[in-house]
Amino acid sequence: MQPPQPPPGEPGRPAQPGGSAARRDLTGTPFPLGDWGEPAERLDELYRWVESQALRTAEWYLSDRVWKRRSARALRVGTALGVIAGAALPLLDLTDVAPDGAAGWGYLSLLLGAACMACDRYFGLTSGWIRDVATAQAVQRRLQALQFDWASESVREVLGPTEGTASEAAERCLGVLRRFSEDVTELVRAETADWMIEFRSGPAPLALQAVGAGPSRPEGGHPSTRFPLPPGTRPNMPRQRPPEPR
Repeated sequence: MQPPQPPPGEPGRPAQPGGSAARRDLTGTPFPLGDWGEPAERLDELYRWVESQALRTAEWYLSDRVWKRRSARALRVGTALGVIAGAALPLLDLTDVAPDGAAGWGYLSLLLGAACMACDRYFGLTSGWIRDVATAQAVQRRLQALQFDWASESVREVLGPTEGTASEAAERCLGVLRRFSEDVTELVRAETADWMIEFRSGPAPLALQAVGAGPSRPEGGHPSTRFPLPPGTRPNMPRQRPPEPR
């Protein structure tokens, strides 16, 4: 028997997509506390709480990617139009098809296209919405795995024979919920770390790509090709030829 489902908006009940919970930041909700006199009801309440947190996290990433995707597509369209116009107008000016001064407008269009591409790369719009989609999909995959794991634990306790005591079964269920919560938290932390690295790098990748710079060569002419030796080992000296008899 499952306890009655609470109405939407209360703790333990996932909020509807597009509601106020989806527009909030990734702030946690209070941990549901209660009496453990009925362990089955308490475990079911904790499962609903963990599931609602995961659904809310996935919904936040899916809603955050909307404006990033639209902005990235607009900048990419501007880049394509600027490059096409910058290449076509000077050619039309050479063939006397376009009026005089079309080449200057072509160079300006090329500059605007490059500016759109630079804005997309600098603000991380394309990479941002791709990260949002990847994180939301990862959370959903882990949530699906949690649902099947929880169903298998429930079937094991219902059909029996149960393994161990009731306290061991409850501890096993709590371990499943805790590992899932830690996994989702690690996904969010990894996505935030990637965003911080990209934000700190800033225009450095753009400058390297603009000048076509590759990895710098080590000083001294020829790079060393020998691998470092493990600590405590002596290098092997090259074998010398014995002196020739006179």
